[in-house]
Amino acid sequence: QVQLAESGGGSVQDGGSLRLSCVVSGSFYPTHCMGWIRQVPGKEREGVAAIDSDGTPHYADFVKGRFTVSRDNAKNHLELRMNNLKPDDSAIYYCTTAVDCGWIMAVLSNFMSVGQGTQVTVSS
Repeated sequence: QVQLAESGGGSVQDGGSLRLSCVVSGSFYPTHCMGWIRQVPGKEREGVAAIDSDGTPHYADFVKGRFTVSRDNAKNHLELRMNNLKPDDSAIYYCTTAVDCGWIMAVLSNFMSVGQGTQVTVSS
């Protein structure tokens, strides 16, 4: 079983920045993709960003140019730097792992390990 522990959420104003971190442990294969999904209460989860073990990033169109995903394979550590945050970015952000980054971006929940989530709130 994979354990994922997120940190770094919080509240910022429109245009602000936050950095999310995640440490992965347990039965995690370093060759697997790591990424972030998010969910607004009452809405479906959506893929935000993911990164292959070779460092290739994948982004949802709505975060391109504002968010940067990175990982440290030696530490099983994942990070999401979020700049120019907007109120629509307010959501619970979940750290995830999966065999393929496409599964994370498509939010194929049955094939992903997902953390407990961290709240991000952006006020206007």
